[in-house]
Amino acid sequence: MSLGGGEAREWKSLAPLPSRRVYSALVEAAGQVFAVGGCDDNGVPVDSFEVYSPEADQWTALPPMPTARAGVAVAALGKRIMVIGGVGVNQLPLKVVEMYNVDEGRWRKRSSLREAAMGISVTAKGERGLPGLGRMGSDLRPHNFLQHYDALKDIWVSLAGPPDYVLEGPALQSKYAVNAFEVFDTDTRSWTKFPNIPNKRAFSSFVPAEDRLYSLGGLRQGRLYRQPKFMRTWECGWMKMERSCYLKKRRADFVAGYLQGRVVVAGGLGNQPTVLESAEAFHPDKNKWESLPPMPTPRCACSSIALRGCLLAVGGVSQGLSTAVEALCLSDS
Repeated sequence: MSLGGGEAREWKSLAPLPSRRVYSALVEAAGQVFAVGGCDDNGVPVDSFEVYSPEADQWTALPPMPTARAGVAVAALGKRIMVIGGVGVNQLPLKVVEMYNVDEGRWRKRSSLREAAMGISVTAKGERGLPGLGRMGSDLRPHNFLQHYDALKDIWVSLAGPPDYVLEGPALQSKYAVNAFEVFDTDTRSWTKFPNIPNKRAFSSFVPAEDRLYSLGGLRQGRLYRQPKFMRTWECGWMKMERSCYLKKRRADFVAGYLQGRVVVAGGLGNQPTVLESAEAFHPDKNKWESLPPMPTPRCACSSIALRGCLLAVGGVSQGLSTAVEALCLSDS
């Protein structure tokens, strides 16, 4: 089944993952989607590496990663796929960096990170290099290091890290969520501190949409002797929306993206004993949330990526780990 076309709002069931897993990373290169690593049913990181072709609606197994891991940072530099850090089979952060060359069909070791890290944020800048921000080190505490990779020289260079250990906040600092929001300019190599996100939350989603950034849902940490609270709050540029524009469902650990001028959320966890199946979209012109068709396979902790005007939800957790791959496609028709 190909992506695109069809009804104005619909989910399409695509070819499933070859194996069940969670915390895999997705990246697009040359119009195809690569799924990197993840954890199996026993929570053990795997070396799985596959590519999805939208034309054939087919997953193809590629040479496995040399190092099994989950929660990696991944970026495409042209036809080279960089896999950075993550957590290894010993459940500790890694400093291993490996590169897969799409044309050659093989892996190569690259220079390691200067220190082990998981939960890294990376952004590709052209085909030459990428900055990477570490979130958690081998001592299992957040670190504020920022490193830049030069693909031509195969070296990592340390840069000035953010003061509050966050690039796209909120993150975790020690055991607590923080709401700092800071941005690194790759040209000037300097940090700018922006207004804090109004609510400290975990498992929320951030959706860039043209000239705006949306902060959605999440799990707010409970006060002493109180349970954490699922939220349906959302903000745009940290301007809190009116109550009538709140998310229809309280949710955390959900799929989110920007499609056809709409902010879309689907699945996740909420105030009910099972995972959510509901999906909804915010239409800026109408200034309201609209219900969308529910997920065919309700899940949380999905990997997701936008491709050809559709939002792919890959793997995740339902009653157990899932192989489901489904795409929410919107059109203006």
